[in-house]
Amino acid sequence: MAQEIELKLALPENAQRAFLRHPLLQQAARKQTYRLTNLYYDTPARDLRQRGIALRLREHGGFWLQSVKCAGQRAGGVSARPEWETPYAGHFDFAAIDDPAVRDWLSRPKLLARIAPVFETNFQRTAWTFELPRGTRVELALDRGWIVANGQRQAISEIEIELLAGEAMQLFVMAQTLAQRIPLSPAPLSKADRGYRLWQQLPAAPVKAAPIPLAASAAPLDAFRAIALACLDHLQQNHLGALACGNADPEYIHQMRISTRRLRAALRLFGPLLPDNLAAALLPPLRELMAVLGPARDLDVLLAEIAAPVLTALPDEPRLAALVGIITERRFVARQEALRFMRSPRYGCIVLQALATLHAQPEAVKVGAGGTAKAEMGSDTGTALTLLEFAQNRLRRLRKKVLALAGETRVDNPPSLHALRIDIKRLRYALEFFTPLASPKALRRMLLHLTRLQDTLGQINDLASAGELLMSCADADPRLREAVTLIGGWHGPRHHKLLKAVPAGLKQLGRLRLPKLSAGQN
Repeated sequence: MAQEIELKLALPENAQRAFLRHPLLQQAARKQTYRLTNLYYDTPARDLRQRGIALRLREHGGFWLQSVKCAGQRAGGVSARPEWETPYAGHFDFAAIDDPAVRDWLSRPKLLARIAPVFETNFQRTAWTFELPRGTRVELALDRGWIVANGQRQAISEIEIELLAGEAMQLFVMAQTLAQRIPLSPAPLSKADRGYRLWQQLPAAPVKAAPIPLAASAAPLDAFRAIALACLDHLQQNHLGALACGNADPEYIHQMRISTRRLRAALRLFGPLLPDNLAAALLPPLRELMAVLGPARDLDVLLAEIAAPVLTALPDEPRLAALVGIITERRFVARQEALRFMRSPRYGCIVLQALATLHAQPEAVKVGAGGTAKAEMGSDTGTALTLLEFAQNRLRRLRKKVLALAGETRVDNPPSLHALRIDIKRLRYALEFFTPLASPKALRRMLLHLTRLQDTLGQINDLASAGELLMSCADADPRLREAVTLIGGWHGPRHHKLLKAVPAGLKQLGRLRLPKLSAGQN
């Protein structure tokens, strides 16, 4: 069995020429170009897919090879998974698979009788082999071609950097060197992922954060890495959709903003245990990304939730129509600016830097080496802390802080409402991160209430923030300023109702208990 470790990067088709002119390619020891035709097999019910197995026949140079790949570790475009490759002699033969469970499951006659081709990938690969210091060998490949399924096809334009021997961090070094000049970003979906989506005719849609599998006995820093990589994967899946849909669906940018906030929340949550240089390396580029995504999202909310409902209620009011027109123009400009940034080399550099930083961190680091971490966690043993112990401690601290802020919150004090909303969000993200450790029923109950209260406080904050944005759009035009007054008056009853709901929400918050965490939940 071979262990395949590779980094996949999306390359815009219009950047292929720039890639081929990159001076790094001149340093390759070897170069070759060839055609690859791949047939992927599964049953009509996708039995292999659901089991995390990919079965592929590949034609290369007149010979066919059979490949079996199993689900491994994959996040942010980086994958590491077991692979078995053998010559194909006209029928499937799984004898070379040294995992008995995989071999026996694939060899069942009833399964073999239902296996058939489901999609094809056909592309030209140009591959450069690099001989690097300390025995590291890397293959850099440019793939250009098509995925075909159900009479439809999608273009392939991507870079694969595969580790042949040596140090895996060299994959990131090479990727970052390329990304300085070329708009490259990690590709979270493999060709097989895309092929299955095309075969199933699944429509493109914004992707929400998915649960992250964590073990109670895991080292907290290993759990942080898994959470952070999942946040980057969430970011990248929506990045692809945002570029494909352009201005059609604002939810992609919204989800990118959420994924970035979740990563920042994870850095804060695990902060007492993280190396000093980690937050310093990750936070500045994340702030740079949020500075681009934020204005686009703020104007989406201003238009869809603040201004447009008033114009719908008062369609014959010309001052409102004029103001909504200006907001729409500004929203378009902000979104185009965000898309330009996402298409630029700088975006890819930010994500690749984050990936490289996370992968460079050592695994299973013991807690206790520093007095700050021991004091923060309430431990002085110098022994390794489990994720379960860490999660229990941090959730108690977060809940205590939320309740303290709730006791100080006043409905006539917008800054206090805003501060409470931020800390409720941090507690909710922490609970979502630790979902595998929690009692499901109690977790759902608390998350539901936190989400409702956060939404109420969020709407209050949106209304409070809208005034400054609206006045910026109105500028010095007296008619447009009158429209701002109309919008404020129209939302007055809603604002009053939202404020009136806050005390009851805070009272219920005080009665809620944290869900019980245990090793038996995962």
